[in-house]
Amino acid sequence: MHSLPVFLRLQGRAVILIGEGESADAKRRLLERAGAKIVEEGAQAALAIVANGDEGAVARLKARGVLVNATDRPELCDFTLPAIVDRDPVLIAVGTGGASAGLAKALRQRIEALLPARLGTLATALHVAREAIRQRWPDAAARRRAIDAGLAKGGPMDPLREDAESGVAAWIASAAGSRANRLMTIRLSSSDPDDLTLRAARLLGEADRIFHQADVPGAILNRARADAARIVAEAPPDLAGEGLSLWLEMDR
Repeated sequence: MHSLPVFLRLQGRAVILIGEGESADAKRRLLERAGAKIVEEGAQAALAIVANGDEGAVARLKARGVLVNATDRPELCDFTLPAIVDRDPVLIAVGTGGASAGLAKALRQRIEALLPARLGTLATALHVAREAIRQRWPDAAARRRAIDAGLAKGGPMDPLREDAESGVAAWIASAAGSRANRLMTIRLSSSDPDDLTLRAARLLGEADRIFHQADVPGAILNRARADAARIVAEAPPDLAGEGLSLWLEMDR
């Protein structure tokens, strides 16, 4: 992973913008949408966008400790600006580390076509229901598993449903919680993560813990949730623990 994706809250905060023309105008509109206060080079700010290729300005700003984005100059960038899918308050960012803005745009367009326009209302409904969700599932691990089950494909809050937000109250009231504790096996035929089946990729994204043989490649393990426990073992465990556990082994 060449960069750490983050979402910055810029409402009312100063951001330096240098340059004129179409590129600078596009960056200005983006910053204004985020609520940033656009200032000139001499002002105090933590971030700057240099949209005119001025390497001298880039050097001066970096010398001041300002993080810089230099438009179309990825080798000079401390951060890059992704293509954005906006379903407020849901934001999806697609970045290529400056390798190809065109590719990021194409991916954004594909993703936009998949996601319902009302996706943001589901996020808002879940936010409003936070206290009710905590009361329904006081244990954090049980709560996360219940949320995973509710948001799963075909679940009461399936995000790809246009009316997913209407399922929040019924999900909380339902006697059904998270799925039963289970251990599932994934046999890997390849060390290339791109060869994972859709089912295997989905399970890796959901699992609470990953038991695996020592020769399972790190590139495969990196497709799991970042907070999933990873445990090297010679064989599947007798007692895997709560929630979803996976046993990963390479086909011989």
